[in-house]
Amino acid sequence: MKKIILSFFLMFWVLILFSQRNTVNTAVSSLMISPDARASGLGEQGVATSPDAFSQHWNPAKYVFLENKSGFASSYTPYMRTIGVEDAFLANINYYNIIDDRSSWSTSFKYFTIGEIPLNQNAQDIPFLEIPNVFTVDGSYTLKLSELFSLAITGRFFSSNLKYKSLDSDPSSTNSFAADISGFYQSEERAYENFNGLWRFGFNISNLGPKIKYDELGEENFIPTNLKLGSAFDFIFDSSNKLSINLELNKLLVPTPSIEILNSNNQIIGYSQADVNFLSGIFKSFGDAPGGFSEEINEINLSLGLEYDYNNSFALRVGYFSEHKDKGGRKFITYGTGFSIDKINLDLSYLQTTSSSDLITSLDGTLRFSFTYNFN
Repeated sequence: MKKIILSFFLMFWVLILFSQRNTVNTAVSSLMISPDARASGLGEQGVATSPDAFSQHWNPAKYVFLENKSGFASSYTPYMRTIGVEDAFLANINYYNIIDDRSSWSTSFKYFTIGEIPLNQNAQDIPFLEIPNVFTVDGSYTLKLSELFSLAITGRFFSSNLKYKSLDSDPSSTNSFAADISGFYQSEERAYENFNGLWRFGFNISNLGPKIKYDELGEENFIPTNLKLGSAFDFIFDSSNKLSINLELNKLLVPTPSIEILNSNNQIIGYSQADVNFLSGIFKSFGDAPGGFSEEINEINLSLGLEYDYNNSFALRVGYFSEHKDKGGRKFITYGTGFSIDKINLDLSYLQTTSSSDLITSLDGTLRFSFTYNFN
């Protein structure tokens, strides 16, 4: 029975963002999961960090600033091991190719599953097995508009079968599409009094796409359309020592539950999301919170990361991620390290939650592993 209860818990966790108070809910929230160890070690951010092979998820506009001609990268993240789940994981593969000094193309594939789950309607029934999963394929084209600034567009196809198959129904997988628009600015290196430095800025409006539903009679749900804004500064002390400070803000561009749900005594017992299309939802998301401007501010997540790099061969990272307690309550510290040997990069990160919520502590101890091979 405990395993069945856990199964429904996991299904619910994947289908929507953490539901606490007036949390903004979406389907296929796994599209937002950080895939790589370097970004995860920096507080799960990457929109304005220095370019790498995993930029596809965070900001593909960064690719044209890479020095290598092309590269291949893969990562693996085992999930929720601390609560006894043995077969949940996220796997990711990336490839990028620099066409010329001004343009590049890139692609990635992601597969997320919460493993084999036994489901039944009644305690005495023999459970049947499901393997809920989401897979995603996307491609990007990046163009430099100047020596310091670039833009990228991304197309994405995803398929999700995170569904509950009852005895009298057989819901099919949900297939849909989305698009991203991203930009990246990197200044020239400038000499200061005791060090050199450069600035970076980035943005990414991701997962622009229609609402989805899992069966003909089901409710339509928003996908996690999201805005990321970031900045970074590199302190370049000499040819071997560099320290980067990275800051990122992100907000879901999805309506806040704001329509009152009343009980029989006309008392407000909750809120539901507005029934609008995704484009209208983007504009509503900036001013529809029932608590007004202060609640809108609470919907902005913050991450801060520090990265020390020695001789482009060894890196140490630490980061912090904060989400308001009424909007999910995720708060955690991340640690990471990276090694570069010739054309190969190896990265590792570890997540330590600072939240007391049972739902959030399921992420505690998350390890991520990344591998990159750079060509030419």
